[in-house]
Formats: sequence, C-alpha cells, structure tokens
Amino acid sequence: MKIGELARQSGLSVHTIRYYERIGLLPYADRNRSSQRDYDASILVWITFLGRLKTVGMPIRDMLRYAALRERGVETEAERRLLLQQHRERVALHLAELQDCLLVLDTKIAGYAGSEPRMKDYDAPPPQRRRKPAGTRTARPR
Repeated sequence: MKIGELARQSGLSVHTIRYYERIGLLPYADRNRSSQRDYDASILVWITFLGRLKTVGMPIRDMLRYAALRERGVETEAERRLLLQQHRERVALHLAELQDCLLVLDTKIAGYAGSEPRMKDYDAPPPQRRRKPAGTRTARPR
C-alpha cells in the first residue's frame, strides 16, 4: 500500500510515517517501480502497537530501543519483556496518581453539589488580600 493509504488506515500523518521511518521506528518500505513507498499491510499491527506505547507515555528513545531489539529477533525477547515490564510499572504508578486525583475531583464535585461537606483545607477559599491603593508604591532608585 502507498504511504497515503497507510496514513489513512493507521491514523498517522504522512509526515509522521516518514519521520518514524527516518528514526528507525518503522522499517524502510520497499519501493515500487515508480520509487514510491510500498508498505505491506502487516505494518499496521506494528503501528498500532507503537500507538499503544505512545498512549501510555513510553518515551521515543525506549520505543526505539524496543524496535531495535525486535529487529534483532527472538534472542532479545527477555530484554523486550524487561523493557515492557519496567514501563508497565511506571504506568501503574502514574495510574494510581491519577486515581488519587480523580478522587479529589469527585470529592470537590460532590461538595459543590451539596451532598457532602468539604473535607480538606485546600477546599477552603483563599484568604483575602488587602491591596494598597493605586499609586502608593514606594519608588525604587534605579
């Protein structure tokens, strides 16, 4: 398939596909008689996986490392598993942080709805500041 069709099916832009190819996330495509890129449909599975890694926040440098290991073959499976396990742990920690934040939001929303009393000090309004009237600042020497 040509690059435009791959872009449509994968949801990536043509520019992103070329970039991923240039940095090594995607293998270089074969070229047809007109020297246009000609991708095999199986590349969509790899692009989908890369999209999942991106969604869960894996840095490109780790995605590149994974891609390089994948290209080397079966003997790198243990390294790839370890890389994914380490990233999974980071994702799980981030997910727990997001769950805590979601609980705070739910508590605040319920408090505004009047169904629960406010429970935390950070729910209280900030103290009022007294402002000096305009023009009462002391001049600083320059």
